[in-house]
Amino acid sequence: MKHTFSTLFIFVTSLFILSACASATEITPTETLVIEQPVILDTPTPIISCNTINVIPTSTPNSASLFPPVTDADFSFGPADAPVTLVEYCDFQSQGCSGMATVVGELMRNHDNLRFVFRPLPLIGVLDKSDKAIIAALAADEQGQFWVLYDLLFAKHAEWKDLKPAEFNAWVIREAVKVGINGDQLEAAINAPETTTRMMSMYDAAKQLNIAAVPLILVNGEESYLLDYQNMSDTIGLIALGQKQFTQCPPFDVDPNKQYIATIRTEKGDIVIQLFPDKAPLAVNSFLFLARQNWFNGVTFHRVIAGFAAQAGDPSGTGRGNPGYFFNNEISDLKFNKPGLVGMANSGPDTNGSQFFITFGPAEHLNGGYTIFGQVISGLDVAEKLTLRDPAQGGLLPPGDKILSVDIEEK
Repeated sequence: MKHTFSTLFIFVTSLFILSACASATEITPTETLVIEQPVILDTPTPIISCNTINVIPTSTPNSASLFPPVTDADFSFGPADAPVTLVEYCDFQSQGCSGMATVVGELMRNHDNLRFVFRPLPLIGVLDKSDKAIIAALAADEQGQFWVLYDLLFAKHAEWKDLKPAEFNAWVIREAVKVGINGDQLEAAINAPETTTRMMSMYDAAKQLNIAAVPLILVNGEESYLLDYQNMSDTIGLIALGQKQFTQCPPFDVDPNKQYIATIRTEKGDIVIQLFPDKAPLAVNSFLFLARQNWFNGVTFHRVIAGFAAQAGDPSGTGRGNPGYFFNNEISDLKFNKPGLVGMANSGPDTNGSQFFITFGPAEHLNGGYTIFGQVISGLDVAEKLTLRDPAQGGLLPPGDKILSVDIEEK
């Protein structure tokens, strides 16, 4: 059963997001500028070259799993052809399931390439109203309102979780009417024997799977154990990125005698860059290729450190993504001695991909380790106004500013 996701729950102000695990070392004004925890490091080569990466395969929504595949009988929202499917086994009364609902709401709001499937799991004998809440949700489904009640039960979890079981039905019917559900039809469906039978079939199916605890989360059929928002968001982003990565290095067609101007259009304004094909032909060639392939469109400036640099170029938004190939460093006589220099982020020698950074001031500690391939000629003030984001601080970060497009002009 595919339903339109109600927005009621997304706007719940209480966040139950679990604390993120400590992340790997991030950049600071006194550290190097790197790609965080790259998926695979390529072996540096002694000559100027580009090498494709043997990316570790990730599971797909249709991968074989010990759990039943998603069918039309499931409660799901999001595109059916999404590269990532998140399946959750949970109930409505559990505190952990309530917190997970907040995480899922944030994930769905921030990832348009995600499908979510909710499989109600009654905790009969464990929580006193678990079965009643699921019966109510199934009863609402008779009116095509499963997700409306899903949102209601989690948004008002604190109001009903400690009610006496005998008080629950009256409460849920009264509250359901407030959000547009027909109360009389809901009450009749709650009391219908077939609704209880349907709930018990879900209970029996879950018992066959030996689910030990909830929430149980599957990402493309594989159980996920890191259930905080940041880890789950990173996993989704990296899996989705796999569909965009290239299997070959870009053709080399940059002309060192031409002038290339790149205009990065952002939500805050335009940043215009003069590229240096004579100093860094590999970097410029790759940047031009990716821009013309719309690789950067919608990509977030995922790391912006005041006084140091703004970093972007990873569609996964994790700081760990790459375009499917790496190319060598190109160290020239240029130095990081002024604001507005554009360099390639890397995770070590000869691991340049798609991530780049714009400096806000001199950063001489980067000299010799990072390719400089451009200079901002207009819009440095725009770059300096980008939303500050330091993933090293952990916790829930503010949304990063997005690149709308990158336009290339040749002269």
